[in-house]
Amino acid sequence: MDTILEVKNLKKYFRTSRGMLHAVDDVSFSMERGKTLGIVGESGCGKTTLGRTLVHLESSTSGQIFYEGEDITNVDRKRLYGLRQKMQMIFQDPYSSIDPRMTVSETIKEALMLTRRYTRPEVEERTKELMNTVGLSQRLWTAYPHELDGGRRQRIGIARALSVSPAFIVCDEPVSALDVSIQAQILNLMQDLQESQGLSYAFITHDLSVVRHISDEICVMYMGEIVEKAPAKELFRSPVHPYTKALLASIPIPDVHHKRNEEQILQGEVTSPIEPKPGCRFASRCRFASEECLEKQTLCEVTKQHYVMCCKQRTLR
Repeated sequence: MDTILEVKNLKKYFRTSRGMLHAVDDVSFSMERGKTLGIVGESGCGKTTLGRTLVHLESSTSGQIFYEGEDITNVDRKRLYGLRQKMQMIFQDPYSSIDPRMTVSETIKEALMLTRRYTRPEVEERTKELMNTVGLSQRLWTAYPHELDGGRRQRIGIARALSVSPAFIVCDEPVSALDVSIQAQILNLMQDLQESQGLSYAFITHDLSVVRHISDEICVMYMGEIVEKAPAKELFRSPVHPYTKALLASIPIPDVHHKRNEEQILQGEVTSPIEPKPGCRFASRCRFASEECLEKQTLCEVTKQHYVMCCKQRTLR
């Protein structure tokens, strides 16, 4: 197995007036080169913070991050500059992540010039290549972001990420702000780029239909922790954790005769991520919860490559 990224016991806490907020708490996983790892969960579960920490837009509180076998947890500015050319991020809102005063070509050129790899004529040529790669017409060379729709703005974001020829890209809800038809275009583009350039994606989303379409493996996050991790087909076929089952049950089915499983509708209070107590953080919303759920939970392998953080995983299968 060719591992491009490995994360061990990663934590990211934020100090608040009420105590430490555990945004990412003791997360561990690894990724294969050329594959897509989907990271799903409700809003506020720590998905974006995890992604930003992986590419050093946030510093970790503790734990380790290995990229191609090298420990990159704590790097100086010189090493970080080199790392930026290997790891990139595509943001959720393309409009807020693009300078509105810069044209399409200027936005892409800026990223290319920062690499210090190209002469000015080469920058011009490479910009044209990138625009063509992501499906942006040359007539948009002098267009500004406000003149474009969401799909084209996101293509700019993808072109900018590709400009440094990275091997690993964190995709933070890259299609959630787009219409369904445009979503399909961007997802197909990303898959084509992955096949042609051998890219590895950490794909963050709350849309289970999207993650099923694009992912090879899926991590399910809840309150800063990974509660289940499995190959995509296995997770959708045989979910184990009660939270994962509830998420999958929430996927809309276009059938007027379909009846929702009332047992999977979540109730109860959401646990605070500030100074959380030991034990399962989903227990307050879980109909299977008992006293043993108040003890510390660990991620255990239930079948090959299928991991679950639940003390009742044997009875829930």
